[in-house]
Amino acid sequence: MERSIKDYFVIGLKGLAMGAADVVPGVSGGTIAFISGIYDELIDSINSFSFDKIKLLKNEGIVAVFKAVNGSFLLSLLLGIAVSVLSLARLFKYLIETKPVFIWAFFFGLVLASIVFIAKQIEKWTVASIILLFIGTGLAYYISIIPALGSSNDSPWFLMLAGALAICAMILPGISGAFILLLLGAYKPALDAIHQHDFKKIAFLGIGAVIGLLSFAKVLKWLFSHYRNATLALLTGFVIGSLNKIWPWKKVIKSEMINGKLKILQEKSISPFTVEHNHLIAAIGLAVIGFLVIIILEKIGKKYNG
Repeated sequence: MERSIKDYFVIGLKGLAMGAADVVPGVSGGTIAFISGIYDELIDSINSFSFDKIKLLKNEGIVAVFKAVNGSFLLSLLLGIAVSVLSLARLFKYLIETKPVFIWAFFFGLVLASIVFIAKQIEKWTVASIILLFIGTGLAYYISIIPALGSSNDSPWFLMLAGALAICAMILPGISGAFILLLLGAYKPALDAIHQHDFKKIAFLGIGAVIGLLSFAKVLKWLFSHYRNATLALLTGFVIGSLNKIWPWKKVIKSEMINGKLKILQEKSISPFTVEHNHLIAAIGLAVIGFLVIIILEKIGKKYNG
């Protein structure tokens, strides 16, 4: 498929949105990729990395390999993600710390609209699909209420496992990779490794991420090829279950200081009417804006991918 510079700019914007989502525990970049119409191409591009590319590199050079792995698409997407992580992500983290109700209300509306979008992709509902919907919902909800581990583990094998599971979650709609790291007790070791420039630990995390990404992408591609409706039903359930994690009004049950900052390890959703300053009207308005963002992304996805 021939693309213009404008097309790649739009892909970069989608990467920008993915990056902003991935750094927020509770929101998945995979959800953004799905509703913006690039999920299938992303999975296919990841799957294009294989050992035969080494032979292609040797025989035809790096340009041939770049084309074979859909390099222009991946580069545009990764640049968008990188820009987001270095800029917009910091803004989101600041807002979560200072205006949590407002930012979570926005994400709640965004994810709520994502449920409608993903469910619409299911061509035929069956008993099996409905069962998988409930399984996905229950699993994601259970993950959202599990208390994160206060103690941490920085052994090589654990870091590789954490990297693999986190990256799988990042490309899976409805489940946040950052939240998985927090649950496993790997969030602090990961931050420590980055802040202390511990390249050995970063390498173990990276190796796990690469192994997890390449392996899980193949599983997802196979599932979409053979059981698309059932897979979509399960993913819809994941996104529904994740709503509990991003409900704007929370009560902190357990927290811990991590790298000098208070990190919430467990919390529960509460009614806004039990909170003195619930900012209900503003929260509803931001949720509506989040919902509309998905509608816009869907239209962009149809225009540039349909």
